[in-house]
Parts: sequence; structure tokens; C-alpha cells
Amino acid sequence: MSAIIITDAAHDYLAELLAKQNGTDIGIRIFITQPGTPSAETCIAYCRPAERNPDDTALALKSFTAWIDSVSEPFLEDAVVDYASDRMGGQLTIKAPNAKVPMIGEDSPLTERINYYLQTEINPGLAGHGGQVSLVDIVEEGIAVLRFGGGCQGCGMVDMTLKDGVEKTLLERIPDLKGVRDATDHSNRENAYY
Repeated sequence: MSAIIITDAAHDYLAELLAKQNGTDIGIRIFITQPGTPSAETCIAYCRPAERNPDDTALALKSFTAWIDSVSEPFLEDAVVDYASDRMGGQLTIKAPNAKVPMIGEDSPLTERINYYLQTEINPGLAGHGGQVSLVDIVEEGIAVLRFGGGCQGCGMVDMTLKDGVEKTLLERIPDLKGVRDATDHSNRENAYY
């Protein structure tokens, strides 16, 4: 059972919206984009039978089913969906205090820890130059193979960024990581940042 709370007011409001939809057995899906990062956003969307994910948790409510995204579920702990009436009609609110909290620890898989630090620390810094970096693979017992994209691809400073920025940060945060390697073809300089 999910730890998310949907108040009676929110239930009634959502049930009213769902009743206006064409089709049967339409529920809602609750998920978080970029969970565990500063950019996390909690979302509610209509969920038709064909859009259900077999890994989702079904939360049976009085009038409909809420499908809780399996990846987002730990980040939705203590979340509250509410509806408050106001002069303009009303507003659905979602408070998810754990949406931006990292769900990684020393025992988390190496790929999850690398991806977490890429998303929360490294990519926000590279975004100012239109760049980003992503994990391609882990080879040779602990070497992370990374791909640079956007403004980083083809940039003459990428070696310095890799060694002094990305690798230094990842090795400080993840002691069992042995090193970092670049998988990017930097001969394409079309969008490079200088």
C-alpha cells in the first residue's frame, strides 16, 4: 500500500474530472519527473487502461484507481494530494516533501549513485554552457564511461572538464569508483561552447 494521501476533497474533484472523460476505466497516474533531484516535479495525469505500467502500484479509491509510478513511489512517501476551493473555483495541490530527497546510499548500485551525482551536481553546472553528461557504461571493475552532449561535444576544454570537474566530483562522492573515461566523439564541433 502506498503512503500517499488523497484527501476527500481531492478525490471528489478528480472523480468529477474523470467522469467527463470519454471511455471507461480511466484512473489517474501519479509520478515524479526526475525524482530525487532538485528538478523533481510531482505530476498527476489521466491514466487509461493502455497507459498502465505493470510495475505501478494500484491504489483503489472510492470512485477510481490511482496508479502510483513504481520508480516514483519511494519519493511519494508522506505526499498529500488536496483540493482547496477559492474564488476562482479551486486548486489541486500536491505536497511531496520527499520528491527531491535522494534515495541513494552507499549500498545503492554504482550506476544509480553515478547518475544521481550527474543529475544533481554535474549537469546543473554544465547546463550554463548548454552541455550535459550521461553515463554510458561501467567497465573494468569501476571505470565510468561518460558521454558529453550539447555544448560539451566538440569543446576544446572537455578534457579539463572531465578530469578537473566531473571525475574529481564523482571520485570524491563515490569512493569505490576507480575513474572516468570519455566516450564522446569531439570531432563534431557544430554546437561547441568556447
